[in-house]
Amino acid sequence: MKIEKITIDGKKETIEVADRIVAAKINNQLVSNVLYKTNANYKGRKAKTKQKNEIIGSTAKIYAQKGTGNARHASRKAPIFVGGGVAHGPKGQSNYKKRKLNKNEKKLSIASLITEKTKLKDLIIFNDFSTEIKKTKEMNNILTKFNAKNSLLILDKNSKDKIDKSIRNIPNVKSTDVNHFSAFDIVKHKKLIFTESSIKELEKRYI
Repeated sequence: MKIEKITIDGKKETIEVADRIVAAKINNQLVSNVLYKTNANYKGRKAKTKQKNEIIGSTAKIYAQKGTGNARHASRKAPIFVGGGVAHGPKGQSNYKKRKLNKNEKKLSIASLITEKTKLKDLIIFNDFSTEIKKTKEMNNILTKFNAKNSLLILDKNSKDKIDKSIRNIPNVKSTDVNHFSAFDIVKHKKLIFTESSIKELEKRYI
């Protein structure tokens, strides 16, 4: 499938990209499953409160079982007392992890999302960056020009080295390569930007 390729100056050309990436079948259920599992695997339950048996202190009974007119109590470690254990508190042991995603699921979900971005005209393919861009203001102007202030840039190594410093401090913009992005990254950002080399590198993985 022919896709529009743009230079930083705004000149338009075309590039051939495999249909498996930009014209794949959109499987919303698969994408939903992948996003759910990805979020679940990142979620860690770290909150922890001390149970009654973890409180340090005397275990002596605070007063006699009978004859005082008061309720029956054991030690001051009981949750009813200040400084005692916490009843039904988080134990720091919950595990939200789901089964591991296989490679085919990841590939198909990413192809579905890229296809959707293509249909919505939210996919941009740039020429490889040949000159270094050092200033954040300059890179910000380029993104503004292409209405890509909220975007995920998937770059080839040379291009990433040339613009990484200038893009680092721009909010809502993430720069990465074909080895380090996920379906969640694509969904999180409105625009998806590739360079010519990075889209070709991704294409090889689908052939």
